[in-house]
Amino acid sequence: MVIGITMAERYASGGPTEELIAQNFVRAFEATAERLPDDVALRGPEGDETTWLELRARSRAIAGGLAGLGLGKGDTVALLMGNRTEFIPLDLAAVSLGAVPFSIYQTLTLDQIRYVLADAGARVAVVESALLPGLLEAKNELPDLEHVVVVDGEGGTTTLSDLEAADPGFDPTPIADALAPDDLLTLIYTSGTTGPPKGVQLTHRNLLALVSGIDQMIELPRRGAKVISWLPAAHIAERGAHYYLPLVHGVEVAICPDPRQIIAFLPRVHPTWFFAVPRIWEKLKAGLETMLGQLPDERRDGALAALDAGIRKVRLESAGEPVPEGLARAVAKADEEMFSKLRGQLGLDELSAVNVGAAPTAPEVIEFFHAIGVPVGELWGLSETCGAATCNPPDRIKIGTVGPPLPGVEIMIADDGEVLVRSDTVMTGYRNMPEKNAETIDSDGWLATGDIGELDDDGYLRIVDRKKELIITAGGKNLSPANIEAELKLIPLVDQAVAIGDARKYIAALLTLDPDAAAAWAEAHGMEGTDIAELAESPELIAEVQEGLDAANENLAKVEGVKRFKLLPEPWEPGGDELTPTMKLRRKPIADKYAAEIDALYE
Repeated sequence: MVIGITMAERYASGGPTEELIAQNFVRAFEATAERLPDDVALRGPEGDETTWLELRARSRAIAGGLAGLGLGKGDTVALLMGNRTEFIPLDLAAVSLGAVPFSIYQTLTLDQIRYVLADAGARVAVVESALLPGLLEAKNELPDLEHVVVVDGEGGTTTLSDLEAADPGFDPTPIADALAPDDLLTLIYTSGTTGPPKGVQLTHRNLLALVSGIDQMIELPRRGAKVISWLPAAHIAERGAHYYLPLVHGVEVAICPDPRQIIAFLPRVHPTWFFAVPRIWEKLKAGLETMLGQLPDERRDGALAALDAGIRKVRLESAGEPVPEGLARAVAKADEEMFSKLRGQLGLDELSAVNVGAAPTAPEVIEFFHAIGVPVGELWGLSETCGAATCNPPDRIKIGTVGPPLPGVEIMIADDGEVLVRSDTVMTGYRNMPEKNAETIDSDGWLATGDIGELDDDGYLRIVDRKKELIITAGGKNLSPANIEAELKLIPLVDQAVAIGDARKYIAALLTLDPDAAAAWAEAHGMEGTDIAELAESPELIAEVQEGLDAANENLAKVEGVKRFKLLPEPWEPGGDELTPTMKLRRKPIADKYAAEIDALYE
């Protein structure tokens, strides 16, 4: 079954499926700067503002400095920095020279950073001062790396100020005008769940097609729209949602320097479009439920009844069933008196669209936010598809699905259930990996995603699991660990969960404690100051987790139910042994590292 444009339509002209917004990303940005010269483009953490014309002027000045270093078309530039206002003008400056900027996760080890720099062949690296010593050490083993630029402070090397002062009147227009749609725009290095990171090569055509598809699916205001830059810039979702789309369509970007503070940052911005990974929504849901549960009795009962009514209404609507008038009136009253105020306090009251992606999200989480008037919709994609291939339209969300394909995207389900994608958003290939490219993209342009999925009659996609991660129990049952793990992560005390059971007689799980929730539990139980390792052994806490597990099992099929679990003595950090920088589970390293704990669950 194919949803979207047909093969004949795609290849009849031998060209792109849709007319591009602009010839290249720089030309698209220039059009925005001309249209909205004095509007705010960037808003820094302290409220400092940069207009579109100021952004253009700064990026051009930086381009002059980079050109003076000899940077030109096709050269790669590494950016190692957190979320800061300098990132966008730096990236834009490199692109305007025809260079290929890319970001590296700051959580990577020095060896991993060295690998990525070597694979990309980076000629220039721009870093924060905290990472400068390590990078200068790595530079000795990287013959391609000619220049290291420090973005904050001095550091005994070239500085960002040096670049800006070198040729402030530089005009890259002639170079930018010569850039073709199929020239490289950036590299996105995958998380490396099953081996070394792979460099996904994305062109101007790829990202402009993504922006066009998102724009047709999610109608943002032509002026005054706002997003928050808060994910690592090495994450394709950050690139697409908080850089490429805003610069093409004139969306203000607010910079949140600390991803851990995003929930507190939301009320400062009141974004028009907000994208977050599932863990953010899970933690926000748990926090709101705790807050409601701590209200005085007379208020708590009413608040919980209103929430229950909202959820019942959402479930009826999702099932296509009529909503009783009494229930509709009760929810409308609750929205006026409670939910609308809650949205304002959260900073989620000015949304045109709100999305979740990058990992499975339990339906209960999405139902909760729909109930309070925050219509979260799942989207799905890979770095190899510019981050999004499907998306739930804000006005036609189907809970439990990741939505229909974006305009210009084809989806096909292979005989073995694997989801295949063909589109102008599909990468040109992995850097330096011709054999892997041949395995991933066939001669007709279909990208093998590695995900197992199903399409419904309306063309909405449901992702079942990763092709290589399905659990096959000793009884021969094929199960989705991701679905099980999504339920387990709804237990208030749980942060991360990994389901075990391949070739085993039942499902077990390794769990880590949420540090904040565990600390609050410890305080409430007279154990304030007790560390995570001790709490993981507390019979009282284990019993509470077991209660949560029993509730989670009620939402799972009998064969999926988790029979035993082990609380681990320390949390897992992104970029560590257990999690990639994008918080995907490293299943094989987990299985190896915790082999003794896993075996004990089956004794």
